[in-house]
Amino acid sequence: MSCGAPGTPSRPPAVQSGSAVPAPTIRAVLAALATTAALTLPLWLESPYFLHVVIMAGIFGVLALSLNLLLGYTGQLSLGHAAFFGIGAYASALLTLRLEWSFWLALPGAVALAALAGWLIGRLALKLRGAYFVLVTISFAGVVALVSVNWMELTNGPLGLPGVPAPTLGPWSLRGKRAYYYLVLAAVLLAYLVCRRLVGSRIGRAFVALRENEALAESVGVDVTHYLVLAAVVSAAMAGLAGSLYAHYTRFVSPEVFLFSYTVTMVIMVVAGGKGTLAGPLVGALIFTVLPEALRAVVSWQWQMLAYGVLLVLLVVFLPRGVVPAIAALRNRRAS
Repeated sequence: MSCGAPGTPSRPPAVQSGSAVPAPTIRAVLAALATTAALTLPLWLESPYFLHVVIMAGIFGVLALSLNLLLGYTGQLSLGHAAFFGIGAYASALLTLRLEWSFWLALPGAVALAALAGWLIGRLALKLRGAYFVLVTISFAGVVALVSVNWMELTNGPLGLPGVPAPTLGPWSLRGKRAYYYLVLAAVLLAYLVCRRLVGSRIGRAFVALRENEALAESVGVDVTHYLVLAAVVSAAMAGLAGSLYAHYTRFVSPEVFLFSYTVTMVIMVVAGGKGTLAGPLVGALIFTVLPEALRAVVSWQWQMLAYGVLLVLLVVFLPRGVVPAIAALRNRRAS
C-alpha cells in the first residue's frame, strides 16, 4: 500500500543504475552480432586474400568440430584424423572427375565413404584405448596415404588430381570466393548444429560418461561399443565433409592432404580453443588459421615457426583449459 496521500498514484520502484544485464540477454546480443558479422563479412572484407583465410578457417573449423567429438567428448585421441579428411577430398574429386557426378551428389558420397572408414576404425579399435588406439589411427592414416601415392590408375599418384570442378547451383557457379564463403559458412553451421544436437541429447551424455569413467558407465547400462563406434562414424563423416569442401575450393587434391601436420593442427585447434566445448574448436580454428598468416606478415620466415611455437606454449601455460573455458570462467567470476 502506498504511503502517500489518498488518490495519489504510487511511483514505480527506481531502477538501480548498477543493476547487471541478464546473462541470456548478453548471449542473445552477442549471437545476433556474430550472425550479422558472419552474413555480411564478404561485403566489408574486400581483400580476396583475407577472404581466402576466412574460408580456410571455416573448413578447418568443421575439421576441429569433428575431432572434438572424439577427443573432447569421448576422450579418444585420434592422430589419424587427416585420413578421413583426405578420403573425403579424394572421394569427392574422383566422383566429379571420373564419374562426372555433380558436386551435390559427390558431397554426400564423400561423407558416406568417410563415415564407412570411421565405422571400420571404430570396430577395429574397439578393444583398444589410450596409446594403442592412437597407434591404430596413425597406422590407418599411413596406409591410406600410401594407397593415394601408389595407386596411380585411380589417384594419379604424387601428381594428384587437378581440375576438380567448382560447385554450381543451377545457372550460378560457386567458384568465386564470396559464393564459396557462404557454402563453407552453411557447412560450419550444419556441423555445429549436429554437434550441439548430439551433445545435448542422451547420446552426448553417454559420450561424457565414457570419457569420465568408462567402467562405471558400462556398469549402469551404457553400451560402450555402440557409442564409441557412433562417435567415430559421425566424427569421420564431418571430416569427410571438410575434405570435400577443401577439394572443390582448391580444385586440386594430392597425397599432401594426408600429411601428419594436418592432424597436429586439428589437435592444436581443439585443445587451444577448449576441448569438450562447442565453440572452442571454432575459436581455435580461427586463431590458428589466422596466426600463421599474421606471423608471415610481421616476421621473417626464419623466425615464423619459433614465434608460432612460443605463442602456443604461452597459450597452453596461461590458458591450460583453452580460450573458451577461460572466458567462461572469467565471466562467472565477475558475475559472482
